[in-house]
Amino acid sequence: MTTRFVDVPALAALLQKVGVARFLAELTEALRADFLRWPEFEKSARTASHSAQGVIELMPVADANRYAFKYVNGHPGNPEQGLPTVMAFGVLAEVSTGYPLLLSELTLTTALRTAATSVLAAQALARPGSRCMALIGNGAQSEFQALAFHTLMGITEIAVFDVDAAATDKLLRNLAHLPGLGLRRAASVADAVCGADIVTTVTADKTRAAIITSEMLASGMHINGVGGDCPGKTELHPDVLRAARVFVEYEPQTRVEGDIQQLPAEFPVVPLWRVLAGFEPGRQAAEQVTVFDSVGFALEDYSALCLVHRLATQHGVGRMVDLVPPQANPKDLFALTRSDGAASAALRLVA
Repeated sequence: MTTRFVDVPALAALLQKVGVARFLAELTEALRADFLRWPEFEKSARTASHSAQGVIELMPVADANRYAFKYVNGHPGNPEQGLPTVMAFGVLAEVSTGYPLLLSELTLTTALRTAATSVLAAQALARPGSRCMALIGNGAQSEFQALAFHTLMGITEIAVFDVDAAATDKLLRNLAHLPGLGLRRAASVADAVCGADIVTTVTADKTRAAIITSEMLASGMHINGVGGDCPGKTELHPDVLRAARVFVEYEPQTRVEGDIQQLPAEFPVVPLWRVLAGFEPGRQAAEQVTVFDSVGFALEDYSALCLVHRLATQHGVGRMVDLVPPQANPKDLFALTRSDGAASAALRLVA
């Protein structure tokens, strides 16, 4: 057996074959299917190692058949060194044997799965017929959010804002030729959210911020708070949360990392999977304000890794590597270190 290895060029090639919009659509449906299987998964909050510069995390999850994990960082100062703020890779393995089926980049994939998860939540929580959106934070993930909401939610107008004007320039340039989508550069956060049905915040600074305040709320608004994803990092003022019905992915993790870290432990939240499964209501009235306090959960990476594995296998993308020694005698690992020809003899021929 060998392991399929999908690096960044391979994933880019896969997206060019499949199309980004189609990939987002398939990923959104894969996420929905896996959220509906929520009780079948062995879940835990991610393990995080924090520093003054950022955070490095491990995110595991498994069902009866497959185990997945993601290694991911978040270092807001990285762009100044020519590095992405977020970098990630992941593994998908068989539960029955532990054998790794897939080793894949997850930096680009994380941007895709985050956008798909945001849409999944908005499909369940935003007012039907929402057409106007505000996108606060125009960094590496912003184009994927805009494309997902345009193609999967029918958003036709997006007001964009970032404190870094160059980031907004980049977004406008990348999406300038997307048919049917009107983009407006806003002068401020307040300007961007004015008139928006849906507000998505996807900022990177590791700081306790109040980017959206209660004065900016409008009747029936839905907010995807995506950027607040570790202790001490927030985007929404506590009064925004108090004024809204709040939904989360995995509550034990969100209590520590999400915007609700600012509120008492008894503050009520609703798990998104229970809404998708029909066990809890989502939006209860047209005028209600809803918030998806999204921190990113390992189940979403599981869905993404399974989709990448299926599509990469189907399209012959990536390459097969011997991540595990392909030995003729699995008990004779030492033979691989010998120089008298035994090492070659110990290896099985792999077609």
